[in-house]
Amino acid sequence: MADARPRVLVFDSGVGGLSVASCIHQALPGAELVYLADNAGFPYGDKPEQVVIERSCGLIMECLARWCCDVIVIACNTASTVALPSLRSRTDIPVVGVVPAVKPAAACSENRRIGLLATPATVRRAYLDDLVREFAADCQVVRLGHPGLVLWAEALVSGAEPPQQELDQAMQPLREAGVDTVVLGCTHYPLLLAWLRKSLPDVRYWVESGEAIARRVAYWLEEAGRLPEAETPREAGLPVVREACFTGEVAPQMDLFLAEMGIPVGQVTGHWPGVTAAGSV
Repeated sequence: MADARPRVLVFDSGVGGLSVASCIHQALPGAELVYLADNAGFPYGDKPEQVVIERSCGLIMECLARWCCDVIVIACNTASTVALPSLRSRTDIPVVGVVPAVKPAAACSENRRIGLLATPATVRRAYLDDLVREFAADCQVVRLGHPGLVLWAEALVSGAEPPQQELDQAMQPLREAGVDTVVLGCTHYPLLLAWLRKSLPDVRYWVESGEAIARRVAYWLEEAGRLPEAETPREAGLPVVREACFTGEVAPQMDLFLAEMGIPVGQVTGHWPGVTAAGSV
C-alpha cells in the first residue's frame, strides 16, 4: 500500500524547498513526500521571529494531523534558525533543519575565497558568523544578501526567467573577489543555478545543502528501520509528492513544474488549510 511507504514532510516558505525535495528523492527514491509551503507568509526573512515560529509550527502540526510522517524537513534557513526548538518540543518525529553549507565549501575551495549567497536576513544572523569562524576561518568569505534572488526563484514557477543583467550586477562583488566556490545559502538558490553559472563562469564549486539534508533524512529512516524501503525505487507512474500544499495562491502549472524537476505530484492544494492552523491566513 502507498501509505506503508516511508513519508517525509518538507516545509518551506515558498518553492525553494523543492530543490531539497528533489535531492531527497534522488537519494531515497522509495520515500513518499508531502510538500508544505507557507507562500502566504513569504518571505520569512523580514518577519519577527515569533511570527515565523507560530506560522511554521502551527502549519507543520496541522499537516502532521493529516499525514503520518517519519521525518520532518524544515527546508528554510530562517525557520530552521528560529523554530527548531519549538517544533521539536511539540513532536517526537525527527526534525531536520538546514544551514548554509560553509563547512563543505571550505573543504573544496582551492584559492580560499568563498562567496556566500543568502537572504539579507541570513547574512545578518549571528549563527552565520559562528559557522564562518568555526569552518572557514582561513578563508575570505564574501557575503551577499540580495533580496531579488528569492523573488526571481519564486517567479520561475510561473515561467518568468530571472533578469540576467540584474543578476549579473548583483553578483559583481563575487566576481571582483575572484571566488572559486559559492555557497547557495538559501534553498531557493539552486533553482537559479543555470543563471548564476552564466553570471559567474569562473566559479568551480557550487555548494548547496540538499544532499546533506538527504543524508540526514536517510540516517533517521535507518534509525527507524525504514531505510531499505526508502532506498528501493517505487512503482513507475506513482507520484513522488503525495500532495503539495500551499497556504496562498498556487502558481499555474505547478504540477508541470514539479514534474520537470523529477518529483511529480499527485495533488496540488492552494489556500491550505484555511484558518485552522495557528498563524495561518
